[in-house]
Amino acid sequence: MANKRTLELWIVDALRDLGGSGSVTDVAKKIWEGHEDELRASGDLFFTWQYDMRWAAQRMRNSGTLGEIEKGSSWSTPWALA
Repeated sequence: MANKRTLELWIVDALRDLGGSGSVTDVAKKIWEGHEDELRASGDLFFTWQYDMRWAAQRMRNSGTLGEIEKGSSWSTPWALA
């Protein structure tokens, strides 16, 4: 069953599929396309996964897995693998 930490792996996979960077929306679409069934079976995570995905990205930025984004950036600002 998927959990909040699983989202980090899925973010990396989505960004790789997108060529190393992509908007929050593009990453969410990739995750949904590849893991819809797992998300639907994940209990409460199904209702919070996009919110949790953003916190997972913050943890990944803090650890250096994702590059930093500019403060005040928009939804279209790409997330990028570091």
